[in-house]
Amino acid sequence: MVIQRKQQKKQVTKLKSGKFPFSASGKAVGAGATEGFVKVIFDAKYGEWLGTHAIGYNVTEFIVQTVTARKLETTYQEVLDSIHPHPTMSEAVKDAIEAAYGEAIHL
Repeated sequence: MVIQRKQQKKQVTKLKSGKFPFSASGKAVGAGATEGFVKVIFDAKYGEWLGTHAIGYNVTEFIVQTVTARKLETTYQEVLDSIHPHPTMSEAVKDAIEAAYGEAIHL
């Protein structure tokens, strides 16, 4: 069943979000690219990934991760249970998710 955007907005009542600044990323510091951040948004009730904001160096290289996860209706726990290479700029997505759910260790 296709849900119109207005209907979908009405169905989601509570959100969880987390933000991770590139200034806290070892890879970003090493690359001299500390400006920017990744922010993720989840449905608080089901943990479904609803969206991502990413601003900064090289974000176009890892936005596919969030697009794919959104398309597959992935939950935050499924992402946290997957492997994230270190050190990379893309692990900022995982760090933002951890921040949303009070599990951040790099902030």
